[in-house]
Amino acid sequence: MATLTREEARSRAEQLRADSYTVDLDLTGEQTFTSATTVEFTVLRGGDTFAELRPHTLHEASLDGVPLDPAALSDGRLALRGLVPGPHTLYVRAEMPYSGTAEGMHRFTDPADGRTYLYSMCFQTEAPAVYACFDQPDLKATFTVGATVPEEEWTFLTNAVAVRDPADPCRWTSAATPPISTYLFAVAAGPYHGVHTEHAGVPVGLHVRRSLAPHLDADSEELLDVTRRCYDHYHQLFDAPYPFDSYDQVFVPELNAGAMENPGLVTITDDLVFRAAATDVQRQDRAVTLAHEMAHMWFGDLVTLRWWDDIWLNESFAEYMGEDVVGAATHWTQTWPDFGIRRKTWGYDADQRPSTHAVAPTPEEIPDAASALQNFDGISYAKGASALRQLVAWLGPQEFLAGVNHHINRHRFGNATLADFLDSLAAHTDRDVHDWAAHWLRTTGVDTLTPSLTEGNDGPVLAVDHRGSRPHRVRIGLYDLDAAPSGPRLVPREPLEADLAPDRPLTSALRGRRPDLVLLNDGDLSWAKVRFDEAGRNAVRQALGTVPDDLSRAVLWNAVRDLVRDAELPATEYLALAEAHLPQEPNNSLLTAGLEFALHHVLDRYLTDEEAPAGRERLHRLAARLLDEHTRPEIGLTALRAFVATAQDDSMLARWLEQRGTPFGIDLDLDLRWLVLHRLTLLGAAGADRIAEEARADPSATGREAAARCRAALPDAHTKERVWRELFDPEGSLSHHAFAAAVRGFWPRGQEELTRPYRARYFAEVVPLARKRGETLARQAGRFAFPHSAVDPQVLVLGEQCLRDADPTPALRRQLVDQLDDLGRALRVRAAARPGPGAS
Repeated sequence: MATLTREEARSRAEQLRADSYTVDLDLTGEQTFTSATTVEFTVLRGGDTFAELRPHTLHEASLDGVPLDPAALSDGRLALRGLVPGPHTLYVRAEMPYSGTAEGMHRFTDPADGRTYLYSMCFQTEAPAVYACFDQPDLKATFTVGATVPEEEWTFLTNAVAVRDPADPCRWTSAATPPISTYLFAVAAGPYHGVHTEHAGVPVGLHVRRSLAPHLDADSEELLDVTRRCYDHYHQLFDAPYPFDSYDQVFVPELNAGAMENPGLVTITDDLVFRAAATDVQRQDRAVTLAHEMAHMWFGDLVTLRWWDDIWLNESFAEYMGEDVVGAATHWTQTWPDFGIRRKTWGYDADQRPSTHAVAPTPEEIPDAASALQNFDGISYAKGASALRQLVAWLGPQEFLAGVNHHINRHRFGNATLADFLDSLAAHTDRDVHDWAAHWLRTTGVDTLTPSLTEGNDGPVLAVDHRGSRPHRVRIGLYDLDAAPSGPRLVPREPLEADLAPDRPLTSALRGRRPDLVLLNDGDLSWAKVRFDEAGRNAVRQALGTVPDDLSRAVLWNAVRDLVRDAELPATEYLALAEAHLPQEPNNSLLTAGLEFALHHVLDRYLTDEEAPAGRERLHRLAARLLDEHTRPEIGLTALRAFVATAQDDSMLARWLEQRGTPFGIDLDLDLRWLVLHRLTLLGAAGADRIAEEARADPSATGREAAARCRAALPDAHTKERVWRELFDPEGSLSHHAFAAAVRGFWPRGQEELTRPYRARYFAEVVPLARKRGETLARQAGRFAFPHSAVDPQVLVLGEQCLRDADPTPALRRQLVDQLDDLGRALRVRAAARPGPGAS
């Protein structure tokens, strides 16, 4: 199908104005659904144009009552010729295909009870898979929706309040929305279970499939409390009131994102309806997701980007506000340390790959809608949010908020650009925000800041080596190593506030004795890698965990992580730091991130084959110590997951499954049982029959996916071949969720000989798979199906050959470039751990 170019969108926006959509859906079909759309639009400049539609079958189309030739639809575009200025009406009725990849209208049958659920995902270019439209963000219009559903027990939801027809309980009709973009149109239909309330005069609902109803009910008060608190806090921040007539949050199965900000009808992955024990980190993450999507109601939905080059601002703003509002409005007050240690690392990694891009690409860098899809990554989210956090520190919070309100009020129900946003900020400050944006938003890469201390005439003198191009407003932490009776501890002095710039080297005389640790970017207000001098490294080695502030410790752990990834600190030394300091870590976000990096990077990829067994044992002992010493349930749950992942005693794990509990006072719920069983499959102590038995006990979609992951992990050649064929069949029908679950189990470390034949097959078969199965599955295949455990130069050769000769789709190419870069990094880390020739 043709992708809309920026020039086509600009021309069409000059040619016409979309006024209203009336969409009528017949959702009673099992293979397809019927979509009838009436578009009222006004032509401003005569000539030819087109609407978009991707049907299974086009039944009829007419323009101003005159039938259109079905041949007018080609490559997803319905030609509209000879338009004259003035009002026009387009009518289209078509049979549309359901989706299995959450693109367009997704259809899901719950294996737990056989009930069927539908929901739409029109982002970013998928609206024409649901209804006929002028599919670009700056042609906003009102929407009125009608729907026919197959059964009375079905609920129907859309962007505005929908009501059931008293004469026909299977018929629903909605009120009209305010003007919204086509990609924000949304519906959900099925026998959803709902929890309803009202807040500040707005109907509020939570919805989930029936089999998860008890779990939603158990958490509904927490979810509604977060919703109410965030809603009220946004009304303290923003002048504009909430702009839609209702607020429903639907937790849907198999979503291809964490959530989607549809006005009045937010869709959220139902992975966030916890059916088993969840840590405080998971609950905080969920709260931040709710706050993130609510921020979009103003920034993204009320005011929408004009073209996809500014999608970063939607996501960066919501990312920033989600963290800040949850920290201010709920009992989760430590959101920024969590962001620093878990979200920013996602962005730091992305910003150091060949595929890096500016936070705000120019319009010319996003020539078509398909190009923008590749930029939904850690840069558009985490780096962009970090840039906004730096902007707030540099500009001032009141000035920033005044500029944001100026922007929202000026462009409400319309579209705007980065230049418009900067103009709004500039109206409330005398600082040069356009120059700031040029340095921060139009450049790529991560600056590196390194301190050095020398002795001056009046005491120590601090200098900062600044490698990079951006100015930074930072706090510089100064710490003294104190020999306390309980062990060495780092005691903070009064920090420095500094503006760092490449063309203005910092040199500052310090009072008192030489500090043992200089921590640049203390408080994590900027976006940079920080290094230590030799004394600082020694202080971190001895007392990292004693730094009192959570944000400061997050910066320290990130710095250590960067040193490992850059092959400047042995991976084994990271394990030593984890052993020494994680047992005392009170912040579960920092503990979780430290363990995850140790497990999924250090143990899985960075340790050499010679180092790996001892590394696994060290991590297992660390997890056991955390379990023995923990005083909070969430710490115990975090530690238990690491304990199971590193366990070698299969008889112990088998006893746990049989007894449904652990000696640590933690019961094995459904999710923990699957975690234990997965470990048993890797140890060769559980086979297909045992997996099938567990799957019968847990017939849910989550259980089905967990079973697929376990089967793919079985150390059995016949099973590997059968799983591979199912995964890589271009004509296959696996949903993207089922695909991702299985491939996550296929390449575990320790099965390199068994999986070696599949390395070349992967690069040969992933390209046709991606072409056939579409964007979402292409991204999954590039990200999760890549042979991660094969830290081997030959895989680099195969991958580079694939990029050069096989012409992978853009989505797949982007993922392969990133994965090959990560592989090259792992090879460098391993090489640095091996002694060179002549070493003793």
